[in-house]
Amino acid sequence: MNPIQERLSQITRRHFFKTGGLGLGTAALASLESGRLPLQAATPEMKSTGGLPGVPHFAPKAKQAIYLFMAGSPSQIDTLDYKPKLNELFDKDLPEEVRKGQRLTTMTSGQSRFPLAPSKFKFQKYDNGGDGAWVSELLPHTAGIVKDISIVRSLWTEAINHDPAITYICTGNQLPGRASLGSWLSYGLGSMNENLPSFVVLTSTWSGRQQAQALYNRLWGSGFLASKYAGVSLRSKGDPVLFLSNPPGVPSKLRRRMLDTLAEMNQNEFDQIGDPEIQTRISQYEMAFRMQTSVPELTDISKETKATLDMYGPEVHKPGTFAYHCLLARRMAERGVRFSQIFHRGWDQHANIAGDLPKQCKDIDQPAAALVKDLKQRGMLDDTLVVWGGEFGRTVYCQGKLTRENYGRDHHPRCFSVWMAGGGIKKGVVHGTTDDFSYNITENPVHIHEMNATILKCLGIDHKKLTYKFQGLDQRLTGVEDHSPVQEILACPKSITD
Repeated sequence: MNPIQERLSQITRRHFFKTGGLGLGTAALASLESGRLPLQAATPEMKSTGGLPGVPHFAPKAKQAIYLFMAGSPSQIDTLDYKPKLNELFDKDLPEEVRKGQRLTTMTSGQSRFPLAPSKFKFQKYDNGGDGAWVSELLPHTAGIVKDISIVRSLWTEAINHDPAITYICTGNQLPGRASLGSWLSYGLGSMNENLPSFVVLTSTWSGRQQAQALYNRLWGSGFLASKYAGVSLRSKGDPVLFLSNPPGVPSKLRRRMLDTLAEMNQNEFDQIGDPEIQTRISQYEMAFRMQTSVPELTDISKETKATLDMYGPEVHKPGTFAYHCLLARRMAERGVRFSQIFHRGWDQHANIAGDLPKQCKDIDQPAAALVKDLKQRGMLDDTLVVWGGEFGRTVYCQGKLTRENYGRDHHPRCFSVWMAGGGIKKGVVHGTTDDFSYNITENPVHIHEMNATILKCLGIDHKKLTYKFQGLDQRLTGVEDHSPVQEILACPKSITD
């Protein structure tokens, strides 16, 4: 038994509960090991610090990633999965040979019938440099970047309700307590800028139905990994991070002296007990001190050009909006933030798709497309991965009242659509096919573990090798089943480890 393990075995119950509380309280400031470095921006020569030896496992195509998460699940039938034959089947019952007895939620399982609801929105086929891509009129700006993205129409999951489904895709397990994607990246790859967290989370305002599913910090938590790998959530009002500003009457020099003294006390405690979370606590306080300068500079968009701001749309000037957050994500990528994740809620449209879905799409369409174009213009798209999507899809049959002009859709885990762009991803690809009802996958199914394996592959990680021993198992983001990256959408060559 090494000295650290021996010390940990001697931790008392009182110490356990004390440090457990501190770990929860300080997770919002989690980042990297301590060190006082000057404010810095990311550069091509910038080296990662704090990652695992031997990681990345091979040359990465992307250095960082941005995940645009549409919490609540966009309707694939009304956005990216065009089904023209449905127009002839309006209000007909979903054939049982299509449904195949698949699981339904309790919100529609009691319906006397399952009437088919064609999309009321028009689709157009756009030149993507290949066979073309069908995109809804709700996403005109996304249609303008189809040559730069890969659309995957055949994603699927086992989870049918929001909380387990979003936990599953973010952490690799439907049960809480696992490490999130961003935490795995921070753990494996480390940080490229010690003045900012390696994993940042933004939760945006939305315009659709305001009664939205709750988000929990476990979606960006570190689970069994050290709390320093958890995502840092930036707020839109007041201090971007709680307690970032010094209290009245406390100048920066005094704050520095206080932290030095506190670091000595914590180091003494670590020397006596050996709990690694004490080192995390020290690094979190140091990160908070450095963030007092780096975060205000990050969130100040006043020096962005008018052309850049106009590209993201008028909402970019409002802190908390998806447009503002997309611009911040680009600024974070410039400064070496390894992984940023933007959650946009309100996509759970069980009714009133005609009223709510256009508002949601208007929130995200121009900013998401602008992010891709902005990265491309700056020469950053080649090493920045961008992902857009939700936790599952929506049913082809209507929930509630059906008319030609309005309808609702229930949860559907068996197929849904996402798009990816940037480092490691082929351009202009449409991957996967669903049946005429967007109910079952007919070609190239992609499990959510395979999508996460693809994300890791783009960042130079073999998903089977990035593991952490916990509860007697080698835990990993992609579970224990045999999954592989989606080679058909990858621009990088196949690795012998796949």
